[in-house]
Amino acid sequence: MAWTPVEIKRGLRFLCINDSTLAAVVRNVGPFTLTPDSGRYEILVRSILSQQISLAAARTIRGRLQALLASGKITAKGINALTDDQLRSVGVSQQKQRYLRHLTSCTLDGTINFRRIAKASDDDAIAELVQVKGIGRWTAQMFLMFALGRIDIFAPDDLGLRNAVQKLYKFPDKPTRAQLELHAERWRPYRTIASWYLWRSLEQDAVADEYPV
Repeated sequence: MAWTPVEIKRGLRFLCINDSTLAAVVRNVGPFTLTPDSGRYEILVRSILSQQISLAAARTIRGRLQALLASGKITAKGINALTDDQLRSVGVSQQKQRYLRHLTSCTLDGTINFRRIAKASDDDAIAELVQVKGIGRWTAQMFLMFALGRIDIFAPDDLGLRNAVQKLYKFPDKPTRAQLELHAERWRPYRTIASWYLWRSLEQDAVADEYPV
């Protein structure tokens, strides 16, 4: 269900025709280069680790965590084999340990099934993901974009999107959730593509440095 090059081309044409402001961003940023990441469990681990800390700190913790794992890869079996003391030693807080344990157990016992999620509708996929402690709707939406390659996902609670829309479309204040959802209707059914370009527009202004998961 991930996007195809033909869909991306069609989406870019649609967005540029219907939104001159976004068309200028597309010209400045260049080609759409987002490629879905196949490491689905790892993406959720990265999301949990990055909560409420800086990107640099999250990267450091993730690197230390990978160093504990025999394969160097973040997998459910690998995380399950680590003790709480080992997780604590690399900087994983007690709360995040609980989240990782729950994600891991849900993955191993089949409560969370990534193959099933990949085939599910957007709403059903989000509903399954938010069963996990520490995974909210925003994180689930990011997962659909960056792991599953869903082409029409929009996260109105994302601060980066709010900042980008306010600046590009001259809102006097940061748009509310309702204003952002209404504004994003012009990009349907290609809201993932629009979101990616909005985030990239922030990078050009050195406001953000990568996607928020």
